[in-house]
Amino acid sequence: MPPFDFTIHARDMLAERKIPEDWVWRVLNDPDETHIGDDGNMHYTKVIQERDGRILHVVVNPNVQLNRIVTLFFDRRLTRTK
Repeated sequence: MPPFDFTIHARDMLAERKIPEDWVWRVLNDPDETHIGDDGNMHYTKVIQERDGRILHVVVNPNVQLNRIVTLFFDRRLTRTK
């Protein structure tokens, strides 16, 4: 796995949204889905059972020296599992 770096915004979102950092690593190391967005950023998603099966979405800018984690959030637009 390539090295990753959190932006200040992403670190703020970890705290504000009460998302444990190890969940982010789980998404990046073993995503359920990935795709490249229109903005060129890489989007990783994974179901987090500990959060009632909600889907954690992590956005990474791969176009910098370190892959920069831009933001992360639980994506309400994506379907949950039961």
